[in-house]
Amino acid sequence: MGLLDDKVVLVNGGSQGVGAAVARAAVREGAAVAVTGRRPGPGEALAAELSAAGGEARYIRADVSDAGQARSSVAEVIGAWGRIDCLVNAAGLTSRGTLLDTTPELFDQHVAVNLKGPFFAMQAAVADMVARKAPGTVVNIITSSAHGGQPFLAPYVAAKSGLIGLTRNAAHAHRWDRVRINGLNIGWTATEGEDATQREFHGAADGWLDEAAARLPMGKLGQPDEIADFVVLLLSDRSGVVTGSVIDWDQNVLGGLD
Repeated sequence: MGLLDDKVVLVNGGSQGVGAAVARAAVREGAAVAVTGRRPGPGEALAAELSAAGGEARYIRADVSDAGQARSSVAEVIGAWGRIDCLVNAAGLTSRGTLLDTTPELFDQHVAVNLKGPFFAMQAAVADMVARKAPGTVVNIITSSAHGGQPFLAPYVAAKSGLIGLTRNAAHAHRWDRVRINGLNIGWTATEGEDATQREFHGAADGWLDEAAARLPMGKLGQPDEIADFVVLLLSDRSGVVTGSVIDWDQNVLGGLD
């Protein structure tokens, strides 16, 4: 028996990076999975890969920074399978900005992707669970930077910190509905998006990943497949009654000093 047998899972921001790893792990554990993303190419390729491996998967084109599209992605899942059991909000924007140079437009972009999108996807998903009087689970992919972060992450930290508060608020509000909502504060992770960010904003060259890994306690950045296994556990019944938890998934210890 897979951890997610007969579950219907939506992964927003699921066409690459951590989201794609979660989709693969969920299918492996028996779920039917839908992934959203703005670009059809990667999303359709992932859905085809999962289907070819024997899974039930589909791609939904959606920009979750738009509240209507965030809600409609849930509606499309419900239309296809009759329900939604699990939601993972993995979409994220990590473009740089400090307190002094962030424009209102950049700030709004971060809030739209990193906070508003999860809010309205959760609204639609939890509404379906409550209407059916059925249990469900939500996992929000957040960031260890929400504890403070680097100066160049000001709008990102502001939005993701809001997602921590939202996660706990929604978990408290819907615990009697047996809807469990948790968050994962992931640290520095080796994804396609992170590679692009390092090259665009920090002038990183080929080999930057190996150099960065050598400076970290475990000798590597966070790995999407390892994060995905943990997300699947939180989505599954094996995580028991846990709700409202925001877990630091990182190799640096908050409050630890050298």
